[in-house]
Amino acid sequence: MGEKTMKIKELMGLIPHRYPFLLIDRVIDYEEWKWIKAIKNLTINESFFQGHFPREPIMPGVLIIEAMAQAGGILALMSSKGKEKLAFFMTIDNVKFRKPVVPGDQLILNVAIVKVVRSNIVKTHGEATVDGELVAQGDLMFSVVDKEKT
Repeated sequence: MGEKTMKIKELMGLIPHRYPFLLIDRVIDYEEWKWIKAIKNLTINESFFQGHFPREPIMPGVLIIEAMAQAGGILALMSSKGKEKLAFFMTIDNVKFRKPVVPGDQLILNVAIVKVVRSNIVKTHGEATVDGELVAQGDLMFSVVDKEKT
């Protein structure tokens, strides 16, 4: 079975994030309602590197988690009704940062559904790697709501 991918226009059809806050460049594989593998390519041109930190550019940990959350949100919205829904980030637990992420790195985001708590609550586990090494991990929970209710 071949890999399933999603390019940027498809991603933008599922989640509302836009520049400069869209932190996923492409989905490189997934199994609907089970797991997703996405990438974020980092260049020195990322706006956050200007201030974090000018002489030692490092991707802020909160943005690594946000990238994982965006991948998890895409996973939670993959159903056919995804276009009428939004995934709101509810909780984050057990976050650990292992290594800095710097310009030139390709951040690989792996997020898997751990449990569907209710029909609209999804618990996931995410891991971010660079060159096969774990750089961050955490447990993320989402609430999937109708766009009309926001």
